[in-house]
Amino acid sequence: MKTTLILPDPLVARLKAEAAARDTTMSEVVVEALHRMLDAPPSVPTGYRIPIFDLGVPAVNIANREALYDFLDQER
Repeated sequence: MKTTLILPDPLVARLKAEAAARDTTMSEVVVEALHRMLDAPPSVPTGYRIPIFDLGVPAVNIANREALYDFLDQER
């Protein structure tokens, strides 16, 4: 099948150089590159890493409501 692609000039220059180095056509280089990309297994996002911080020993037991209120009322 024949198709038209619009490629940036720097990419075309690299494509021509690669085809010349392999002694083949630009079409063959593009076909090989597309096969590699399309046949590769899909990449799975690794997700996000949440940073972990060591905040030390808690200043108050938050399960003790009165102690928590007293702590919050203190002026620092």
